[in-house]
Amino acid sequence: MSLALAGSLVIAGCSGQPLSTREEGTLGGTALGAGGGALIGAAVGHPLAGAAIGGVLGGGTGYVVGNSMQNTQDQNAQTQAQVQQQQQEIENQRQQIQQMKSQSETE
Repeated sequence: MSLALAGSLVIAGCSGQPLSTREEGTLGGTALGAGGGALIGAAVGHPLAGAAIGGVLGGGTGYVVGNSMQNTQDQNAQTQAQVQQQQQEIENQRQQIQQMKSQSETE
């Protein structure tokens, strides 16, 4: 389990792209779950089983939390883009009003 986790971290680190919040949550949850599971499993004589169970549960929990955070970030980015678009439209309308005022003053 430890080798699989280490391997996945190496592969993810070499992908060339930064990890998304969802991926970070999943990997972090898996690592914490596997570590905690290994400690608990060692106390009852089954560290590998504890690491495997903890890794799966931690990964699932990390995915849920990371996914929620990723969705919030995506929604915030979309809202920000809409605000910027509306601000640009307001500026365009302001310029049109100024042009109309200038034209009416010259007539």
